[in-house]
Amino acid sequence: MPERIQLRRTKGWRKPEGAIVVSRPSRWGNPFRIYHGHSLIGPRWGQARGTWGHINANACIYGYVTTSGHMDIQAAVDQFRLLMNVRARDESDRLREWLAPLRGHDLACWCPLDQPCHGDVLLEIANFSTESEVTA
Repeated sequence: MPERIQLRRTKGWRKPEGAIVVSRPSRWGNPFRIYHGHSLIGPRWGQARGTWGHINANACIYGYVTTSGHMDIQAAVDQFRLLMNVRARDESDRLREWLAPLRGHDLACWCPLDQPCHGDVLLEIANFSTESEVTA
């Protein structure tokens, strides 16, 4: 079963053969991120839906969602899952095509393995076989 790998910059470490990098700025990178623990940075919703590749940080909105409370990485992962659900609903064939290279491969990102990561969402949906399972 494919799993998430944490990328490292330590001497001698190598990405496992066959693993695919899904961090920013790959085409599968999460366009949503947390800024100073209180703001979610991301593209305008229409841009996020229409872009299937990397979205440059300069094209994103600071304060996409802002709160006086603490916002953790789970909020960015939740937005990514929502984007995938919308894509599954509106463009399921294109989503399957976009996910196809990931199917059956380990996915590598910089997120610590004990923290939420959009890579977990990609692992989950890339390895499901039907649209109904993607949107569950």
